[in-house]
This record gives sequence, C-alpha cells and structure tokens, in this order.
Amino acid sequence: MANKETQSLTISEAIKRYLDTVKLARSPHTMLAYKNAMQVFNEVLEAKSLNPETTPAEKISEDLITPLAGYLKTYANATEQLYLQAVKGFYLYLDAERLADINQSRVVVLIKQRARRPGIRFPQFPAEDIESLINKVETVDNLFITNETEDATTVKLRAYRDRAFLLTLADTGLRVHEACNLKRGDIDWNEQKTIIIGKGNKQAVVRFTSRALKAVKDYLSQRASLDGNSGKQLGSLPLFARHDKGAGKRIKPMTPTTGRNIVKERVEQFLGEDLVGKITPHSFRHYFVTSVLRGTGNLKIAQELARHENIEVTKRYSHLSNEELDKAYHEVFERKRKIND
Repeated sequence: MANKETQSLTISEAIKRYLDTVKLARSPHTMLAYKNAMQVFNEVLEAKSLNPETTPAEKISEDLITPLAGYLKTYANATEQLYLQAVKGFYLYLDAERLADINQSRVVVLIKQRARRPGIRFPQFPAEDIESLINKVETVDNLFITNETEDATTVKLRAYRDRAFLLTLADTGLRVHEACNLKRGDIDWNEQKTIIIGKGNKQAVVRFTSRALKAVKDYLSQRASLDGNSGKQLGSLPLFARHDKGAGKRIKPMTPTTGRNIVKERVEQFLGEDLVGKITPHSFRHYFVTSVLRGTGNLKIAQELARHENIEVTKRYSHLSNEELDKAYHEVFERKRKIND
C-alpha cells in the first residue's frame, strides 16, 4: 500500500522529487539525460490518458513499460537504454518511498524483454509513405473531415492547423513537444527562423521553409477572430492551438498528445490503418534529417540542423534504399567506364 502521507502526490510531483535525488547523486550531464527521459515518460503517460499533473503517483504500474519501450524504438539504441534505465530508477524510487505498489521483478523482466539488444538497428522508417502523406496534406481541402458534433468553423480550423503542424514537423526537424511549445511571437517571419530551448536546455536556431511558414500564416489567418477576442497579446498566444470541446473558444496550446493524435488521424485518413503507429511525430524528424542528407550529402550540416550533439546519432538517421544505392553505384562506376572507353 502507498504511504498515506504521500499517496496524494501527483505523478509530476513524484518525478520532481525523483529528479532531485538524481541531481544529488549524479553528474549534471546525467541529470539532464534523466530529465529528458522523464519528459518522454510523461508523453507516454499522456498517450495513455494519465495526466501527470493530476493523476496520483499511486496509479503508476509496470504495464507502462511496454508502451514506453515501443515509443523509444525510433530513438538511438544508446538513448533507448539510458532512458529505460532512468525510468527503471523512477520505479525503484516509487517503491522505496511507498508511493506506489511496484513489482520490481516484473519491471526488470519487461525492460529486458522489450529493449533492443546492443548493435541492433531500429527498423527502416517509411520515407515514401511520409512523402505521400505530405503531398496529400499540402492541399488543405483534403483535410476537411465532417463531424456532426462540430461546427464548420472548428472543422476548418483543424484542417488548416493540421496542415501547418505536419509541414512544420517535416520541414524543421522539431520534436513534437518543441513544436507544441512555440508561441506566435517566437517566429521571425522575415528571417524564417525561430530560437527555441531544445534538448538539454540548450538554445538553438530552427529554420522554416517557405511552404511551412505559408501554411502557418494561412492557419493563423483562419484563427484571427479567436486570437483577437482572447484578450491577450498576439505574440504570447500558442502557434498551434487546440480546437476541441475542452478548449472551446479559448486559445490553449496543443499538447504532445494532441500532436500524436493529429499524426495518427491523418495517417489513417490518407495511408490506411496498417501504417497507424508506424508513422509517429518522431518519424517526421527521421524524414527531415534524411532529406537534408540526401539533398546536401553533408553529414555535418545534417547534424547541425538536427541539433544532434553526437554525429553518430545523425548517421543512424541515414536510410538509403537499395534503389538509391544502385543508382549511386552505377553513376560512379558506369560513368567512369564510359569515360575510359
């Protein structure tokens, strides 16, 4: 049973206390890594309808290990191992502080079963399907989904928002929570850039394409009356807002859960149920890095634009199909043979 004095703690409060203990025992670098790991864990909780800010810590169970491990499959192997270790430590903390009833043996077994073995690469991501999805969403009319419970204005707002959000993910390499945290005032429209606080609390410049910015402008234009009636300065409003019954006419920022739901809904709409879950917001980051590599052939540029500290991480995002390898091979050797002939 959870301790009566602490069972009222929310998951967020328990995570904060856990990270405080990590801060005392580990290096600053490890502390940042564990903090990032718990942010990912929060996203999994939200996906499972467990709001960390309101859900009691005693609701945590070992069953969350499986979806967490699945979510981490798109991350580098070393990152996956580190994040699982961090969450394992959190479970140990919950058990030791009697904040939740945890079966530690089951935690260990689930992590061992679900984690990739060292040296095993994550699966190829469906680049062509992402490209197909992007082509579909560029035409905003394709995104209108009639819903008897929603008025036409809401349906229209969601269509324009979803197009802007998906094109932003594809063309900037932003992580889903980074995109959701953007405010209108963060964008330098003339320079087509924004400055964010990214992974590891580091400041970074993120660049936008013309098509992504145009989609964002189109969306904000549709949202003009709502923003104007909000009573707040436009620059302080979220770039991507919720458009659901819970938000009503208020301008509330999207959560990573909303971002994942947008991807899920549009993948099912345009690509079918088979690809639901195989294409996630993080898949667009793969697409972005691979697009940079294919366009420039420069690994260092891809590393900088993706904001990877370690260039080895960037290398793992480079997926070349057999057709591309065949083409490159023949271009090099067949051309050389013709010249010599």
